[in-house]
Amino acid sequence: MNKIFKYPIYLLLLLLTTDLAAQDIKWEAVAPGVWKGTVGKPEAYNLLIASGATPSVDRLKNMGDAPFPFEKSEITGKLSDGKTYLRFPLDKKEQLYGFGLNFQTVHQRGKILELHVDHYGGKDNGRTHAPTPFYVSSNGYGVFVNSARYLKVFAGSSVKRDGTNVPEAKDRNTDKSWPARPYSDGVEILVPAEGVEFYVFAGPKPLDAVRRYNLLNGGGVLPPRWGLGFTQRVKTLFTSKDVEDEAKAFQDKGFPLDFIGLEPGWQSRSYPCTFEWDTSRYPEPAAFVKDMLGKGIRLNLWTNPYVSPQASIYKDIKPFTADHTVWVGAVPDLTMPEARDIFFGQLKKSQVDIGISGYKFDEVDGYDHYLWPDVTIFPSGKSAEQLRQTYGLLIQRYSAALYHERNQRTYGLVRASNGGGSSLPYVIYNDYYNHEDFITALINSSFAGVLWTPEARVSKTAEEWLRRMQSVVFSPMAMINAWSSGTKPWSYPEVEQQVKDMALLRMQMMPYWYSEFAKYHFQGIPPFRAMNLEEGYQADVKKEVKSTNLEDNPYVEALSKEVKDQYMAGEYLLVAPMFTGKQTRTVILPKGKWFDFYTGKYAGDGEVITVTPGLDKIPVYVKDGGVIPMGPALMHAPKPNEKVNLEIRYYGSKPAKYQLYDDDGETFNYEKGAYSFREINISKTTDGKLKTSISKAENGKPNTINKVTFKAMTN
Repeated sequence: MNKIFKYPIYLLLLLLTTDLAAQDIKWEAVAPGVWKGTVGKPEAYNLLIASGATPSVDRLKNMGDAPFPFEKSEITGKLSDGKTYLRFPLDKKEQLYGFGLNFQTVHQRGKILELHVDHYGGKDNGRTHAPTPFYVSSNGYGVFVNSARYLKVFAGSSVKRDGTNVPEAKDRNTDKSWPARPYSDGVEILVPAEGVEFYVFAGPKPLDAVRRYNLLNGGGVLPPRWGLGFTQRVKTLFTSKDVEDEAKAFQDKGFPLDFIGLEPGWQSRSYPCTFEWDTSRYPEPAAFVKDMLGKGIRLNLWTNPYVSPQASIYKDIKPFTADHTVWVGAVPDLTMPEARDIFFGQLKKSQVDIGISGYKFDEVDGYDHYLWPDVTIFPSGKSAEQLRQTYGLLIQRYSAALYHERNQRTYGLVRASNGGGSSLPYVIYNDYYNHEDFITALINSSFAGVLWTPEARVSKTAEEWLRRMQSVVFSPMAMINAWSSGTKPWSYPEVEQQVKDMALLRMQMMPYWYSEFAKYHFQGIPPFRAMNLEEGYQADVKKEVKSTNLEDNPYVEALSKEVKDQYMAGEYLLVAPMFTGKQTRTVILPKGKWFDFYTGKYAGDGEVITVTPGLDKIPVYVKDGGVIPMGPALMHAPKPNEKVNLEIRYYGSKPAKYQLYDDDGETFNYEKGAYSFREINISKTTDGKLKTSISKAENGKPNTINKVTFKAMTN
């Protein structure tokens, strides 16, 4: 009897165990084209909770509905060993983008990553400043895993024994097509928790999925106008007199300047910090800040959040800090209201209330050797891992709230972010300094819901300096970071005029940049984004292997050449940076006619072109029917009620329509409807003349536009 039922009982138990491990996914329609799936018992603390993200439901509705991108039965979730395993289907010709702020690769299929907040260490392995657990498919959908844990991602790198599309086992001895890494038909994500929630975003295009993700997070940030101007970060131990002299030098030389960044020396102690002014270098902080504001210059302060034992707030905040330190400074548990009240209360009293416009929050990312270890205990009960993944979000969220309470926008710098942070008014930077990789990071920022600046610091040659400055002008923050070098825009006399011309171009383009950031906020469209998100862009898909290395990416069916050195800037511009020592470069133009930004001349249509732009310019192209609103080359961004003249530049011959955004440029009154999109229409008559119009300013809405002229750039 026992022998008869021995194996059937074993098999029955095995089947029951397997059924217990497999979990039913609970689905909820969050908004048109957005679904939330829940597996097991998700943790109460996650990325969206930490960021405070509030979905822009009405704007998601405006995008319209779209079907679920695959069969729900194709998504599986299992619990085992206290962890949750998620699996999503993957077609053979799909490419994957995202999984955080990567610096060297755009294509992520075949990667194995651990999504872990950290300094970028020179390799795309998941450890980065914004390891956003969101990916986008070339098939036109997105997936976001809302977990504040270190996630392990197998992005089409593993083969299930009994999968739907198991590849043929090949004989390496005789078959030259034998792959070291066979084709995989799934994206698998390991979450170290007994449950998780995740979101699926429909397209139908990849950009639609990105937009839905950003709008779920409240829409992208809308900076103040001055935040899109020019900024200089001064040397560490500058005094108030040094800062005043720096501002005067910019004025005397005719270089635009909107805000100056003060580095650690503004504080009495740093690493760890006191968050108090050093009165030997800044004897009268309030008077100094007021004087600089009177000159049209705002001040941004460097700090990290680690509290010095010499800080006046140390005794009060100590009970609400971790049991480990950073540079022997106490680590506030920012998930606790008591810690936040003390920490941000000090910033408010000492700095924000006297007119400081924003912050640069340093060292909230890594490395492991100085940040708190994973054995750290925080008084809230949140784990060290969860705080590591969300500390950048917390510091952004609650510092931004200081300004929102004042009805005053801010725009600053931060070292770490994560999923849910799209609407937070900060740009990521780091200490890495590879120009080419900076551009790849700018491209990947569009898949991560963050902003990235390819800042300039110092260069070995005048050519390198100019090339870096040209990239800076076409980025979210036009910044020189001279905390160590003391570099000025004019530090390389051979290219001083070209650098000045680029800085003035940045100011002229402010109406365009501001409108594009408004689209980021209201529509979720990244202002700087990958070519893979551009309509008409089709990189060639070729089955070719360029080397015999068996570890090369085997998914040649899905891969075309990565394009990681050109990107879209706003609705109409394609930017192709130049790097030191290169006189020529190739540019891939999407389908449709494109025109040179500077001259209006025809450049090509859906083809690869080779250009030699010279030293003075980098290649920039405009779509047919492109509209670029330009303002005057001001030394500072326009004041809230200041009206400026606009020159509307028009490229090509295709009928054009553009939404020009306007508000007061500084407050949050736009949240109450105090804004407008003025529609610009341009077409050419049969005799080549322009037919133009711009809608009237709405009564009771801000109007900062004075005289408007139109210019046809293409003959």
